[in-house]
Amino acid sequence: MHYSMLLLSATLGATLITGTAQARDYDEVRLGVDIPYEPFMYRQADGELTGFEIELGEAVCDYLDITCSWVEQDWDGIIPGLMARNYDAIMSSMAITEERAQRVLFSEPYYTTPSAWITTHEHDIDIDDRDSLAGLTVGVQRATLQDNYVTELYGDVLDIRRYTGVDDVVTDLRAGRLDLSFMDYPIAESAIEIDTEGSDFQRISDFIKEPEHIFGQGVGVAFRPRDEALAERFNEALAALKEDGTYDEIMQRYFSYDVKL
Repeated sequence: MHYSMLLLSATLGATLITGTAQARDYDEVRLGVDIPYEPFMYRQADGELTGFEIELGEAVCDYLDITCSWVEQDWDGIIPGLMARNYDAIMSSMAITEERAQRVLFSEPYYTTPSAWITTHEHDIDIDDRDSLAGLTVGVQRATLQDNYVTELYGDVLDIRRYTGVDDVVTDLRAGRLDLSFMDYPIAESAIEIDTEGSDFQRISDFIKEPEHIFGQGVGVAFRPRDEALAERFNEALAALKEDGTYDEIMQRYFSYDVKL
């Protein structure tokens, strides 16, 4: 299903439930975010939040001339938190999928990144040989696309261990309590310096972005279905930041490759 159809589906669903959607003028916007998730969002030594999406979100708010604040929320509760009005939008690496589009209204997608299988150098694992994977333990962050991918395609082979945060996955992988992990690649770059000389870890697969029904069509900002006007303001701002070069400036501080959509 194309993104435009997902957006239309979510909008029509909201209209049926709530009647005519009512716009709200936002001078202040609270953005839900799961911390840490380097390089997208994390806390510096001085306690300040930074990262690709933090900087991009601040740039969006500057463009719209609104005040934005960040509200921390664990990933597995991030959509319920939006619906409970704990914040006004989610800007936290949320991929647009058909399932999520039944619950939230997405902005246009603004980036996409691959995932990869990773293990330590002590392991010799052939991820393409399913029979050899039987009984191995894999760590994933709970309720992520990586979790969905491993569960659907390898749940009958691997022992899946789910964690609240990536740091816990890395700790157990390094300590030998896991055999491998399936991770968002930029996260792996930041957390374990994957594909760099001297790293304790190795990538054992190509970059993975499919199937679409799991990985979606890119990452978008998520809103409550009735907040169409706010979503359109974010779409306008993101498009303008891509056009004037601000997006590229921020992206190049965190990635050596193009993630822009």
